[in-house]
Amino acid sequence: MSTVWNQIRYYITGLYFPKIQPIDIIEILIIAGLIYFCMLWIQRTRAYSLLKGTLVVMVFLVIASIFQMSAILWIASSLAPTLITILAVIFQPELRKGLESLGTKSFLSSIFSFDNGQRNERFSDKTITEIVRAVNEMSDVRTGALIVLEQNILLTEYINTGIILDSELSSQLLVNIFEHNTPLHDGAVIVRGNRIQAATCYLPLSENAQLNKKYGTRHRAGLGISEVSDSLTIIVSEETGRVSYAYMGNLTTGITASSLREELHQIQKKNMKDREDRKLPFRKGQRWTR
Repeated sequence: MSTVWNQIRYYITGLYFPKIQPIDIIEILIIAGLIYFCMLWIQRTRAYSLLKGTLVVMVFLVIASIFQMSAILWIASSLAPTLITILAVIFQPELRKGLESLGTKSFLSSIFSFDNGQRNERFSDKTITEIVRAVNEMSDVRTGALIVLEQNILLTEYINTGIILDSELSSQLLVNIFEHNTPLHDGAVIVRGNRIQAATCYLPLSENAQLNKKYGTRHRAGLGISEVSDSLTIIVSEETGRVSYAYMGNLTTGITASSLREELHQIQKKNMKDREDRKLPFRKGQRWTR
């Protein structure tokens, strides 16, 4: 025991504890705050998924270093400059938006208000009932619709492409928005919490080559937004009246009212489980029934 104690005392006495000045504490707090707000900003964008993938690669390299996998370490060191350039290209949209936000007047307010708590807001049971009712009515009369339900990844860039409404969601309002020959019927409606944020929004189109040619621009847009965010998009076909939803890059077609309601409840409770057929790009369901 005396030998162990002597070793511990030797290491303790050999440690160097620098003298901490008040300016050092302020500097540490500033750096910690910057890291926190950067992580918070990344979590609100699709860069969060890319960052997690990057961390997986870094963990793999650490394991390779521990076990002295020389070939893998040599490849990693040789490709390091190229990988930095690749990461800059991948994160370019997010980096550009972040730098642009520094010049806006709402930058500080967005940091301290955290979007007024809307990011964590979940739609209520009443909102689910209103959505299902509106989708049911539009399906019966074959009114095309595209309804995007925002989740953790904010869709502000797509909201800004449309007409801001910021109104309480109701089935009557949704039906009126997508009514034929109305100013707001073209494009997507984006829902945040229990409110319709905007209408006539432009969405990115999916480039999935496996998408059946019978699906038009509305389905391709619904699938496209699900590929770049964690949103759930409800699509009503104008030609057939069939209802589909896109989520996590998958398109589920011909769903029933009960299936849609159940999917919305799973999103609401934030406990959606991975389906066994998630690897399949598309899944056929039953026809839409009330």
